[in-house]
Amino acid sequence: MKYFYQSFILLLILLTGCDSSQPLSEKGALMIIGGGSRPDVIIERILDESDLSDPDAFGLVLTMSGFNPDTSGFYGEKPFRDNGFENMYSFDLGRKDSVTSGALDSVRNAAFMYIAGGDQSRFMKQVEDHPEIGEAIYEAYSSGAVISGSSAGAAIMSRIMITGDQAKHPEYTSTFYHLEKDNLVTNEGLGLVEGIIVDQHFVKRARNNRLITAVMEYPDHKGVGIDESTAILVRGDRAEVVGLSQVLLYGNSGEPSVTESGLFKGEGLSLDIYTHGDSFLIR
Repeated sequence: MKYFYQSFILLLILLTGCDSSQPLSEKGALMIIGGGSRPDVIIERILDESDLSDPDAFGLVLTMSGFNPDTSGFYGEKPFRDNGFENMYSFDLGRKDSVTSGALDSVRNAAFMYIAGGDQSRFMKQVEDHPEIGEAIYEAYSSGAVISGSSAGAAIMSRIMITGDQAKHPEYTSTFYHLEKDNLVTNEGLGLVEGIIVDQHFVKRARNNRLITAVMEYPDHKGVGIDESTAILVRGDRAEVVGLSQVLLYGNSGEPSVTESGLFKGEGLSLDIYTHGDSFLIR
């Protein structure tokens, strides 16, 4: 699947005549949530940004990251139902639910989508096994849908996806205790947003070292650390902070170097901290 999404985007460019230097689409929006609770301000904004003018408009929860799809579906739908939107459905595509043409049509035609938390690699395994899932999500986004996701559902939004694993320290920790080259383990995410690497539960779990490592490994990308109960709403090249806590933006304008023992050194790192209502450019 390594080059699947690049090929898919190129196909759309050839078919539509789009400039390849531009994002795939600016019609839809992304609501990338850092995990934890989803306060009403985030849920209300997803509903406000979605086109719900059709009385048959519906929202969709994708549960492939979760350990228990029924639990993920229930809690994925609940905040929207609590805010008065009842037309909700859940799919566990590739696991509990078959990847049928009808299910894919539901993904393509959803007014908004919520990708539940859990394990981002578990979600992407289903996309790898069933590339048509990724295609359907792209089509929904390019048609104007709002694609949201929390925790694992946030990590998959960027093309370079942090898995949470470390190559040199296999025992899992919620943060990194070292700034080392070739330690960060990444995989390919959906790539709905380019030029950034997303990290989640950020302030709560003190994940600064992990995201600093990411921008040292990938200096042409910005690192976006989103705290719990907080999100960024992405339209085109601009992100707006929505929620109760903070978003940290790391940049790297320098050329990192490495010591003989593999430790990173570098100059030109930047850090910006944003709260609710602030906006910043991601490209």
